[in-house]
Amino acid sequence: MFILSELQQKNIIEAIKMAEKNTSGEIKVHIEENCSSADAMERASEVFEYLSLHKTAQRNGVLFYLAYEDHKFAILGDKGINEKVGQTFWDSTKDLLRENFKKGDFEKGLTLGITEAGNQLKHYFPYNTDDKNEISDEISRG
Repeated sequence: MFILSELQQKNIIEAIKMAEKNTSGEIKVHIEENCSSADAMERASEVFEYLSLHKTAQRNGVLFYLAYEDHKFAILGDKGINEKVGQTFWDSTKDLLRENFKKGDFEKGLTLGITEAGNQLKHYFPYNTDDKNEISDEISRG
């Protein structure tokens, strides 16, 4: 059984679409039951590469990774983002996720995190009229 209902998935996808209206950054959510690595960041790196998030034109992809049965998550940004934002950005976004995930509210945690990431990304990677959606907004599953 998948942890999110169809409606919750649609709400998360809508949050991605809304965030990407203000930025050329690309946001992706990947959810799996268990983390196949001891470290969530290590697994997120594998997923990041597998989903080709490192191939965006401006290297501005962000992955929200969740392994719900193992209670692990990570947020991973590509090189272009990490050169511009500080660790405080990632920490504050992780805190939003953690706070809601502890309550079992994965939808709220992800939508708030995505919104926050979009707000930050628009400062460094504003939306361009010729912007293309380089990465599908659909939630991927492990």
